[in-house]
Amino acid sequence: MRRNYFKKLPAILIMFSTMLCCGQRSQAQEITTFQYRHVAPDKVDEFVKRETTYWSKVAKKAIDQGKMTFWALLEKVGGTDMNNAPNYLFINTFPNIDADLGKVFDPTSLFPGVPMAKIETYSISTETAMVYLTGDSSNGWQQAANAVPDKDFNYIVMNYHNSSDPSTFNQIEKNKWGPFIKTAMDNNQVNQKAWGNSLVLAPSGGNMKYNCVSYDLFSTLSAALEPHWSADVQFPIEGLDSLQKISLSAPARIVYRIVKVVTKE
Repeated sequence: MRRNYFKKLPAILIMFSTMLCCGQRSQAQEITTFQYRHVAPDKVDEFVKRETTYWSKVAKKAIDQGKMTFWALLEKVGGTDMNNAPNYLFINTFPNIDADLGKVFDPTSLFPGVPMAKIETYSISTETAMVYLTGDSSNGWQQAANAVPDKDFNYIVMNYHNSSDPSTFNQIEKNKWGPFIKTAMDNNQVNQKAWGNSLVLAPSGGNMKYNCVSYDLFSTLSAALEPHWSADVQFPIEGLDSLQKISLSAPARIVYRIVKVVTKE
């Protein structure tokens, strides 16, 4: 089930320079949503049970019908302000964001005998944010040649970047860092298993503190926390310098455990 699924994983996220540009891209390609939820500790077990027992199957049906292309549930590892901050992240990719999503997420035909009160999770969680992202899988995905998704894709580090020129930032990452990290992974010069990046469509401005996201995938938590690089690695200095010049702040780095992924088999 998880073969190639991170190729659907948004190549997730960036904002374009004008609202017109955003509108044109939204109509031309898949759209991904990042939905952040806070779940109290005493509700976590029930929340995960309902999402993996019921909603993952609803997503699978929608994917099989062509109404979705990707669904994932991620659990945040560590963090600050843990009593209030979001600790779960849903990633959903749709071929058409204007479709009736109420019909996409309708569990009644799959579970006709189960009351909605036993299925829904909004009463045991709080939605804290919804971010719209590009869902175009061409945005920079790279995977280690020897990676086995079922075994190796267990943790993901989301790197939230804030840039003065997000589109250029995204392209530099795609064209400079992407080939570099692919070679390093294939040559076992780093214990990372995959990488990607994307663009944020909305929201923008105000309190929004990032407009680009890159993501690193690892087999273990220790690798995600402290990636190991070989001493002979030659980093793409020119590309990194270019990124530094248009970065407004150091990226926020958040670690997630991959709880469940659904994609087309």
